Amino acid sequence: MYMATTTKKLTILVDADVHRELIKKIGRGNIGRFLINSAKPHLYNNDLVRAGYAEMAADNEREKEALEWSEGLSADSYVPEA
Repeated sequence: MYMATTTKKLTILVDADVHRELIKKIGRGNIGRFLINSAKPHLYNNDLVRAGYAEMAADNEREKEALEWSEGLSADSYVPEA
């Protein structure tokens, strides 16, 4: 599935030192993506995500099944030395 996103041009002013370090560490063509990824956690409300995880954790049967499944994975991957 392809999800189109709309982008908007934003002009900001930063110190010359900050700009130089962004180019050096992030790369000239990657600064926009870096700023977006840095800002998103501060802009969006994570209450729905937390509520969803809390609801799943409260489901004891589901948690039991998940624990059994994850323990089965580690048991499946164990190969004793010969």
